[in-house]
Amino acid sequence: MAAITTPSNTAPALTFPRPIFATVAPHPFLQAHLAATKSSKTPLRANNRTAQEFRRIGVNTGSLTHCNGSAVVRLGNTSAVCGVRAEILKEEDVQGTADFAPSTGSKAQEHVEGEREEFESLRLLVPNVELSTGSTPQHIPGNAPSSFAQTLITRVRSLLLSTSLVRLSDLRILYTPPSNPDDPDAEPEPHLKGYWVLYMDIFYISIDGNAFDAAWIAILAALKNSVIPHAFWEEELETILCSDDPSEAHPLALRGLPVPSTFAVFEGKRDWNESGEDDEVDWVLSDPDAFEESVCKESVCVVVDCSGGKKGTKDGILNKLEKSGGGVVDREAIKGLVKRAVDRWEEVEKATNVKP
Repeated sequence: MAAITTPSNTAPALTFPRPIFATVAPHPFLQAHLAATKSSKTPLRANNRTAQEFRRIGVNTGSLTHCNGSAVVRLGNTSAVCGVRAEILKEEDVQGTADFAPSTGSKAQEHVEGEREEFESLRLLVPNVELSTGSTPQHIPGNAPSSFAQTLITRVRSLLLSTSLVRLSDLRILYTPPSNPDDPDAEPEPHLKGYWVLYMDIFYISIDGNAFDAAWIAILAALKNSVIPHAFWEEELETILCSDDPSEAHPLALRGLPVPSTFAVFEGKRDWNESGEDDEVDWVLSDPDAFEESVCKESVCVVVDCSGGKKGTKDGILNKLEKSGGGVVDREAIKGLVKRAVDRWEEVEKATNVKP
């Protein structure tokens, strides 16, 4: 006689693998990770980073052989390539150059505002961002530039101009005649013959959040790696020529090192305690990945430059502060984010100083 088995009254536990849990309920998934260690004051995110921890930066310069400068930057699974191309813009091909005096030496550095106007009106710095490289499922190769790409280009160009990162003296092509035809005894004045225009093309290999920081650090590393040939005016041919002697080429002398740090605010669901008050369950996450960006409505970007401070100190300049969405981050919280950005600046500075 066969044995009769009775079914167990205990229902099997309902469990989901991590990827399915994250897809079905992303907000509870992230809060479960952060709340699990909230009592120990070291909350861990789903990517095993603390709330204050940034991803490690990997920089490789000089990767592209047909550019004046290039860099590959990796922040976790976000990878960006930047190539800098310098092309000559002749003075005769543009209008309005007579409004800008071709001053040289220390005088050129005293008129940063004037340089900024010249950069902007003549469009001497041209960034471009390409997302449709298969970097994410949202950006299929062959598609037209998305609004996100246009936003990145606008933010990059705005930061290039506001920080006056590139010196105009590195891009001007001047010619000083042997003598002054109006006054032989006077010292001849230099004449503006053209400019170098810098085209900065950024291509993403993969995007896993925080695309702006990766793009800007790639630009910093590529500009520091860039070398501009010596261009001069040939009076007999009446044209601009470039020297083929590498020893006459010069690197770009950047004005400081502004470094961005992006943060995302995760607002957890409120839990009411016995006293009738809700517990604070908000976290400010440094360097958010793509999953965290999808569940966070508020973001903050802090740009600082500590290159002008004394060695061994963390004195810096707050170049820019951007905030969008939400109302969790107040003035006191901003102070803490600026401190995080200052602490991160040294890491980026060391990474971008790596020689090819």
